[in-house]
Amino acid sequence: MDVFRSRPARPRGPLGPRGPLGPRGPRSARAPRGARPVAAVVALVCSLVPLSACSASGPSSGAEEDTTRQAAAPVARSGDDLQGDYQRVIKDVLPSVVQIQAASDLGSGVVYDTAGHIVTNAHVVGDAKTFTVTTANSKDPLSATLVYSYPAQDLAVVKLDKVPHGLRAARLGDSAKVAVGQIVLAMGSPLGLASSVTQGIVSATGRTVSEGGSDGGTGATIPNMVQTSAAINPGNSGGALVDLDGQVIGIPTLAATDPGLGNAAAPGIGFAIPASMVKRVADQIVEDGKVTDSGRAALGITGRTFVDGSFRAAGVAVVDVKGGGAADEAGIRPGDVITRLGDTGITDITSLSEALAADRPGQRTKVTFVRGGAERTVDVTLGAQ
Repeated sequence: MDVFRSRPARPRGPLGPRGPLGPRGPRSARAPRGARPVAAVVALVCSLVPLSACSASGPSSGAEEDTTRQAAAPVARSGDDLQGDYQRVIKDVLPSVVQIQAASDLGSGVVYDTAGHIVTNAHVVGDAKTFTVTTANSKDPLSATLVYSYPAQDLAVVKLDKVPHGLRAARLGDSAKVAVGQIVLAMGSPLGLASSVTQGIVSATGRTVSEGGSDGGTGATIPNMVQTSAAINPGNSGGALVDLDGQVIGIPTLAATDPGLGNAAAPGIGFAIPASMVKRVADQIVEDGKVTDSGRAALGITGRTFVDGSFRAAGVAVVDVKGGGAADEAGIRPGDVITRLGDTGITDITSLSEALAADRPGQRTKVTFVRGGAERTVDVTLGAQ
């Protein structure tokens, strides 16, 4: 399965001013942008999460068991109750979701604070520095300027040049509390249709997704993404994935495509950057104008996929080593071919990026590489991106 990025939308007559965007997924995926379909190959890998066992108390009497069962009986909810929840959340959150137009592309964004900062995807802003923003409550376009774009995490912040009266910032939730099965709503501008809402559940957490670098993609490898069944289409990128408490739990970024269907969208498989990472990056951009502490591990090399005599990917060839970086300190040199990071086999650039995404700066690990036909293993203290 491939994945596409929700890209900015383009003018499409009755559909509105602009078009679609898309995401990416399990070993082959793509990311969504503003509003036009993108074809970027992505690798999807589940990160390992320790499971804690649940213990149960010993047997109890039949009467006690019946009483417990009655007390724990679920309270039935009517369809009207759930519909009321949806409408309440939409009324509360949708005014904080905007449409962003960058050159010929169209995407979505989320109002981050009342000072006019808006968080979105780096692939939505692209190379542009100025933008036109339309809020949910106004047809009048507003001008905005790029504060900083951080392609490594596919996040960016733009700022309104003039803050309109009543601008409402979204509330970002706690990613640690996101659970599989939660009902969520995706809000944005799919296919250029502003203020659209789709519904689904959290399908999985902890996904690592690698975004292609072609057709507007950033080439980022993004860890701990939230997988959702809520429809994410071109133009949804940069919008909001919201729980029924009205909190933004993620920024929709990628949607899966199926090579068996001519790279058409694979229904019900989309990915969102978790709110915790959004806050980490956006806070630094707002305060410092750039990302000063990404929390992402790095080796400090420039590399390329190494192909063996059978034309199979067999590691990452080191092209350049950053002076004073993790690899340099460990004695890794240009020409070495990295084949393992810790316990993870490395076959290409994507697998190395995914392995690093699961680690943290300052973490001690081992790197195995081949030099002059001989295999070596060294200890490395990972640096930061």
